[in-house]
Amino acid sequence: MKVAALAGGIGAGKFLRGLTRIVPGPDLTVIVNVADDVVVHGLHVSPDPDSVTYWLGDVFDRGRGWGRRNESFRATQELRTIDPDAAWFGLGDLDLATHLFRTGRLAAGASLSEVTASIARRFGVGARLLPATDDRVETRIECVAQLTGEPLDLHFQEYWVRRAARDRVKGVRYDGAVEAVPAPGVLASIAEADLIVVCPSNPVVSIGPILAIPGVRDAVAARRRAAVGISGIVGGGPVSGMADKLMPAVGIEVTAAGVAEHYRELLSAWLLDDVDRGLIPRVESSGIRCAATDTIMVDDDRAEAVARAALALLT
Repeated sequence: MKVAALAGGIGAGKFLRGLTRIVPGPDLTVIVNVADDVVVHGLHVSPDPDSVTYWLGDVFDRGRGWGRRNESFRATQELRTIDPDAAWFGLGDLDLATHLFRTGRLAAGASLSEVTASIARRFGVGARLLPATDDRVETRIECVAQLTGEPLDLHFQEYWVRRAARDRVKGVRYDGAVEAVPAPGVLASIAEADLIVVCPSNPVVSIGPILAIPGVRDAVAARRRAAVGISGIVGGGPVSGMADKLMPAVGIEVTAAGVAEHYRELLSAWLLDDVDRGLIPRVESSGIRCAATDTIMVDDDRAEAVARAALALLT
């Protein structure tokens, strides 16, 4: 069975740990958001591909919720003593090696797809990891500064990390998406998959940029009957992250049903958490098959159970 998954970072990584127990090796293709990518200290950082890689390579720091396990931050701490403002994005010492490798390879002419595959191999990831595009796409957050009321136009990482998501969001856009081309293998993996999964990722800044790349939304819509999604919204709020601050700005209700309705043209099945079981009739009224289970993935066994429940909706 071949599966193509659309993925963001942390929520997707947890889920994919379980999915890889069911769909091992290259039969699983993970199409990962790259609109969060940012240049830090001259280094090309790819937060979502790295999160997925670290999760599947079993080196992710589950306790901290980001980065690598057994990480140190001596370089960032030293930089903070020189220029605190320059140290707003915390790069771990081990993580720096990934970014140094990526930046060097890109400067030498390699594509982001080639570099992503090389990093995945280094961590023993059997699944096929594809950036959604090799081109530059950048999520921009249009917001109002909390203290001054000044209008701001921020890179997503500036909004989320540097300013701690404290500013009121007015809009979201994906710069460069219209001109971008899906990375090699993206459209083919969707067309050839037996099943397509939309991971429990932020619908605005994780899945949204992937679907904004020309051809991707149409490719998923064409396979709607083979596509299932898992809600990252539980009990009216995100399991992690700041999706609730972004979703209203783009017209998505902050409920599991609201996200399902947002995806109604792309999916035929939707898995939500037990606490939202009462929303099943509403989701099904949109023409989407729906079921509930415990979607809080506290470990890999629970992640596998969630993956099996999601795939069962299509079989």
